[in-house]
Amino acid sequence: MTGLDRKLQAEGIGLTPTALSRLERFTELLGEWNGIHNLTGARNREEIEKNIVDSLRPVGFVAQPKTLLDVGTGAGFPGLMLAIAWPRTETVLCEPLNKRAAFLRLAVLELELARVTVEKRRVETLRHDAFALISSRAVTDTDLLLRLTEQLADRETRYLLYKGSRLDEELERVEGLRNLEIVDRPPRRYLLFSR
Repeated sequence: MTGLDRKLQAEGIGLTPTALSRLERFTELLGEWNGIHNLTGARNREEIEKNIVDSLRPVGFVAQPKTLLDVGTGAGFPGLMLAIAWPRTETVLCEPLNKRAAFLRLAVLELELARVTVEKRRVETLRHDAFALISSRAVTDTDLLLRLTEQLADRETRYLLYKGSRLDEELERVEGLRNLEIVDRPPRRYLLFSR
């Protein structure tokens, strides 16, 4: 059992051996690329694993969706991690920055994630049928994210947003959220809702 596997199990996150193997390979890839291209602030294996665990906590309380859009995937958190945990989900990783999109494309190929597509663009320019789940971590505030993704969501779409301590003040500025749920796993607050 690897250190990452132990950390995931301690959080109640059970993954298949294939998923664990892909996460290990991802950790190696990101370590290699980050040293050259500065993709993320996670500078060592410990920090990368911390980001993986943070990304994967929702698999314990969110049902696997048919389709997933991750907005501003960056170096893979959380969208690529969710795609690894949910291999039957059709996943779109939307990332506008060249070097990050290039890394994501390489990771998708290396990890043999056939149901994952990388879109190198700003999310407001993406055209696609409504997604079952839209996720995002630290991209923008909730109100702006809703406006940027309105063409990609319908009444059935759920949102999974990775938030922090300022969530309450953000929510004061947003109206019309349905099925609102906040899951606290300090220091992270996971926000789930429909429009």
